[in-house]
Amino acid sequence: MKEMKIKVNGMVCEGCENRVKNALSTIEGVTKVQASHKEGIVIVTTSKDIQENVIKEKINDIGFEVIEEN
Repeated sequence: MKEMKIKVNGMVCEGCENRVKNALSTIEGVTKVQASHKEGIVIVTTSKDIQENVIKEKINDIGFEVIEEN
């Protein structure tokens, strides 16, 4: 299992959290998604090796902004 913590901008309510959870849950290998609009983070747990950019692209595709950390 692998866990990714991704900062996300644009989630303002529980509805936004649910949109992110539902979208990421469609990716094969994603076993758990936690989203917090208050903290601006998404934590994704996977059962197999999924490239982080696949997760980030899906978040961007549904209208939220992934914040890249340096």
